[in-house]
Formats: sequence, structure tokens, C-alpha cells
Amino acid sequence: MKRLSLAIIFACCALAVAAQEGFRVDYQGARPTINDFVKAYLTSILSEEVEECDMEGIAIYKSLQRAITSKEKGRPLEENVTLTIDTKNGFLVYEQKYEDYVSRIEMCYWNESDGKHKLFADNRWSFEKGKPILGQYDGLSFYRYNHATKKMARCNTPGFDVEYFDKSYALPRTGKDIIVTTWHEDGKKTQKTLKWNGHGFSY
Repeated sequence: MKRLSLAIIFACCALAVAAQEGFRVDYQGARPTINDFVKAYLTSILSEEVEECDMEGIAIYKSLQRAITSKEKGRPLEENVTLTIDTKNGFLVYEQKYEDYVSRIEMCYWNESDGKHKLFADNRWSFEKGKPILGQYDGLSFYRYNHATKKMARCNTPGFDVEYFDKSYALPRTGKDIIVTTWHEDGKKTQKTLKWNGHGFSY
């Protein structure tokens, strides 16, 4: 219960930053890339407006920001850190590893069918010995980007409810669908696919 409460607190802090008018996504070229979305998102949640949130909750995002800078400048990443930015497929994955513990952030975006918006997702999950554990700040959140205003703001989960405790989510590294894994008490796991329909997801 404590972990879930803290996750909600952090989500509320992030929501406060992106509420109402949202935040601007600066880019060069015809369309923003995953790198542009991630940089704008990190700038928003690491701004002074979220100082009252638990700093532990945003520490990994600071680490991600440092990793992106290091990668751009050709410098080595911090020990036990990996970062993949797939511009072609609009996907990013960042991991911090400590022995059997892994903290992972996935981010990606989808082009909506109206041609006027994009959907961006931040998926943060923790794993121990290959199995998910509900970290204090883990969760899946969505933001909608408006081409006309070049701004992105938090939005409701499109078409489904995010479940915790016995589930984990994997954003698409290729394709458009989200994989939902249910972890059972007997150690087995089952998977379902949330299919992208151009404006949201459904089973």
C-alpha cells in the first residue's frame, strides 16, 4: 500500500507539470523524433516545479538525462547503465542494473490516425531476478502531442486501465502494440496484447 501511495504521489507531481497547457517540444525538421519527445519530457519533470516531490523518484530520470548527454557527446555511460535510442522506430530503453535488480524505463510514441496528434508513453518498471516488483515510482503514463501547438500534455490512459501488483507492461520496440504480462503466484506467466487502433488500445 505504501509503495502504491508513493507511486500515486509521484504521478500527481508529474501531472501537475504537464497539466492544462502542457509543455513545448522543440525540434528541427518536419516532425519531432523520440529524442525530441524524451528531452522535452525530462525537462518538464526535472524542472523546479516538482521540487516538492521525493527526489528519489526523479533520480533515475536525472541519470537518463545524463546518459543521453553522454551518448550525444560520445562519452562512456555510467557503470551498470545501458541506453538504446531507436530513432527509426521511435523507441528508447534505459536500464540501471545492480546485481539481481534492474530498473527500466521505456519510452515511445505512436502516430494517431487523425494526423494531428501523437501519443507518447513513459513506462517505468523494476525487476528482481527477472520478475517485476512494484517499485515506489513504477508505472505507465501517457501524454498527447499536438502538431498545431507543438505541445505535449498528460492524458488519460487510452482505452484500458493500468493494473499493478501482478502485471507488467512492455512498450513496442517494433510494431505498435503493448504486451501485458500477468505474473502468477505459482511462478508462471501469461501474456496478452493491447492492440493499437490509431487512437488508443484494446485487447
